[in-house]
Amino acid sequence: MDRIIVGIGAALMLAACAPEPEPPVADARPVRTITVAKREAGTAVTFAGRIEAEDEVALGFRIGGRLAERAVSVGERVGPGQTLARLEPQNEMNALRSAQANLAAAQAALVQAGNHFSRQQTLLAQGWTTRALFDEAQKGRDTARAQVDSAEAQLKAARDLVSFTELEADASGVVTAVGAEPGEVVQAGRMIVTLARQGGRDAVFDIPAQVLRSAPSEPVIAVNLTDDSNVTATGRVREVAEQADPVTRTFQVKVGLEAPPEAMRLGAAVTGRLQMEAVPILEIPASALTRINRQPAVWVVDPASRTVTLRNVEVLRFDPASVVVSGGLDTGEVVVTAGVQALHPGQKVRLLGGEP
Repeated sequence: MDRIIVGIGAALMLAACAPEPEPPVADARPVRTITVAKREAGTAVTFAGRIEAEDEVALGFRIGGRLAERAVSVGERVGPGQTLARLEPQNEMNALRSAQANLAAAQAALVQAGNHFSRQQTLLAQGWTTRALFDEAQKGRDTARAQVDSAEAQLKAARDLVSFTELEADASGVVTAVGAEPGEVVQAGRMIVTLARQGGRDAVFDIPAQVLRSAPSEPVIAVNLTDDSNVTATGRVREVAEQADPVTRTFQVKVGLEAPPEAMRLGAAVTGRLQMEAVPILEIPASALTRINRQPAVWVVDPASRTVTLRNVEVLRFDPASVVVSGGLDTGEVVVTAGVQALHPGQKVRLLGGEP
């Protein structure tokens, strides 16, 4: 029994003196990588838009009233001076007749005052009247003449009001919109007809500010019909909106088309293509992109220790296959492109492909 106890004690002493086993070393996780390098790239950017008239005007009456007739509809072609709509003219016609009567009365009063002045002038020369009566006759004649001038001006204003009851086209064009129907009471200045004047046509696009900043100066835009790519035209930027749309945060850009084909009718859907300038860019596969703090990020490999760190990057643009990075990476750095979802900061990795 004593020998058994002594043997157990000796075994325990030997176990206590033996060195502790080292913890198992975690295997390096295999990943695929790419070495970041700059390259020259000039991508093409496409946008959807529509055809609009280069010169479009909203026409309305100068006075208010009840719309009696609208002689045109959307899509009709009109010529200069053609009547587009009419207001009921009864009130204006009554005012015109009143102005005509006032002018006739003023002219009669002027004749009478002129005759009286002539008589007083003759009597004064013969010494049969006084200077006071002569001056009064002269004043009456001048007052009557002024009243005639006032009546003539009122008659002209009344005729203008009558003419304002008819809305006429100021140039040739196509009606693109109407704003009132017969029977409605309309206020002065309300849009009754929108007229696209004949002449140039614009392709109108809504473009993000990022593209505007990186676009070349005086670019040539290739435009084609969305439903028929064979109908094409080219144009240059004619106007850029000063303020972004409050909802989409895009800027409206008008491209003046050069000799557009007839098939590019007003309102037609078109696609514009802009070739960006070739500039040095840092491009990585889209599979390398992940997120941290709700921001784009990539895993960067330290070539010396073969460990990874997560770093935020700034994305200029992206598509399903690749990402163009504008900040956060430098040329020569190694980025993980496959296996990004199974990594954690400081983890050792084993490079499978694209090893620097």
